[in-house]
Amino acid sequence: MEDIFENTILCKHCNKKMQPEQISRKGFILRTLKCEPCKNLIVHPEDLKEYESFQNIKKKQFKVKLRYVGNSYAVSIPREIIDFMNEQEKQMDNIVNMCMEDMRKLSLRFR
Repeated sequence: MEDIFENTILCKHCNKKMQPEQISRKGFILRTLKCEPCKNLIVHPEDLKEYESFQNIKKKQFKVKLRYVGNSYAVSIPREIIDFMNEQEKQMDNIVNMCMEDMRKLSLRFR
């Protein structure tokens, strides 16, 4: 299937050819088309959908159990988060990096 962004697109405001660009938003690279004269910007619909999906998950607060396993504690990561990450990465490692950011904040970094 051909991507519409591979074609020439004219700005609806000034009728000039729009130029492809990329912008970064919170770790996402969004494909865009920008009209230099009037600064009109169009974000690729698929990229926008993925970014909005991330924003929806980010707003949620998940309650998970802290379990004692052997000599360690384990925390379950909700399936919704893992499914979203698998969708983005297409391949995810089973190893994560974990660190203490401050007294009450623990971070997990995938990849």
